Amino acid sequence: MTNVFLLKKRIDASGLKIGYIANQLGISRQLLWKKINNITPFNQYEIDKLCTILKIETLEEKESIFFTH
Repeated sequence: MTNVFLLKKRIDASGLKIGYIANQLGISRQLLWKKINNITPFNQYEIDKLCTILKIETLEEKESIFFTH
């Protein structure tokens, strides 16, 4: 399960727009919104790509955002 608070904080800190991030992931803005809000899960490709886009470089940060209970 995604930590919504940490992911939104990281997106805000990046200064990137949701539309740009969705485009880079190859998904719609609506689907990205659903994934960010835990309605639909991220797949491994999307997690890896999102980490690249948002410059999430440590395993600890990646796990704290994408693999919480």
